[in-house]
Amino acid sequence: MITRWSDLDRVFNAIDAMGLLRGRLESGLDEFDQVLKKSGSVTGTTPRTNLFDMGEYFELSAEVPGIGKDDLSVKIQGNYLEITGTRAIEAPAGYTTHRNERSSLNFTRSLTLPADVDSAKVEARLQHGVLVLSLAKAEPAKPQEISIS
Repeated sequence: MITRWSDLDRVFNAIDAMGLLRGRLESGLDEFDQVLKKSGSVTGTTPRTNLFDMGEYFELSAEVPGIGKDDLSVKIQGNYLEITGTRAIEAPAGYTTHRNERSSLNFTRSLTLPADVDSAKVEARLQHGVLVLSLAKAEPAKPQEISIS
């Protein structure tokens, strides 16, 4: 079997083109990984949240992995909610860090709720890295039955 040099050139050119494509894909994936690192459960600098209207109250859950209750603060005024938190990651004294994928962070998450909240009736609990707030609606925000005479 005789192989022409032009055939070999085409094969090597195709291999070079695949290498170039692979390099571009890896570069794009590296950039994508950087975006994902910023959007973990604490998206950039804010935790991901869910807000549900339960009728008499709102229930908000915010993902705050690795943050203890002493490192969280919740403030409410009317229908404005602000959650702040801090997570410090430090190597134990005398040890060397070999891998550090979890970073220290400070965040503030502000939300405008659909209705005013009675701040005296708010309940907060931290379960498995999720902050859960039960936010009782203020009296004027609750629907009231009006009797017709």
